[in-house]
Amino acid sequence: MSVSVKEWLSDTWSDLKDDLMEERRKTLRRICSGVLILSVIILVIVLLIWAILQPKKPDFILQDATAYAFNVTAPNLLTSNILVTIESRNPNDKIGVYYDKLDVSAIYQNQQITSYTAIPPTYQGHNEVNVWSPMVSGVNVPVAPYNGVALSQDQAYGTVLLTIKIEGRVRFKVGTYISGRYHLYVKCPVNIVFGNSTAGVVVVNGIKYQLAQSCSVSL
Repeated sequence: MSVSVKEWLSDTWSDLKDDLMEERRKTLRRICSGVLILSVIILVIVLLIWAILQPKKPDFILQDATAYAFNVTAPNLLTSNILVTIESRNPNDKIGVYYDKLDVSAIYQNQQITSYTAIPPTYQGHNEVNVWSPMVSGVNVPVAPYNGVALSQDQAYGTVLLTIKIEGRVRFKVGTYISGRYHLYVKCPVNIVFGNSTAGVVVVNGIKYQLAQSCSVSL
């Protein structure tokens, strides 16, 4: 049975379209496979560099603290105003640190006694040192009853142990690669010394304490 030219052309065109579609699918698969392989290679290289360099946590030191006020009034209301000097050092030779967010506050017996003070975002290069001097303060902050007892005892001894706490988010930079965000937690102990209190009131006026106190750092 003979086939007309029209039918032959139609069949040929249909076969050609099928071949073109198959070739496009093959080309697309090759491109996707190439992109996937390249992405995996880049990821492996970055992870190898990350593992070899072994990024270290930043070091923090509380250099000094100046207490301008630390007043306790009934019923267990605390007003404080403390200027602290904090030093941060990047111990890494090949890795930079982005400080996206840093909030500083003072803690007494696990209770926050000041509002947060924000440190502006910054980038810290290899082995670079940054020094910040935030003021942490709180006005008529209610102290928990059990902390009120501890505070009364501290007043009798003439010293109060506080913790300067830093919370934030950091990222690490290796070459052009920038890691995801890590939560940063820093705790720096500080002793505020004053004379024995009278009538349940403690007043401190601009007393500066040189500390150079190492802080605990966790990510």
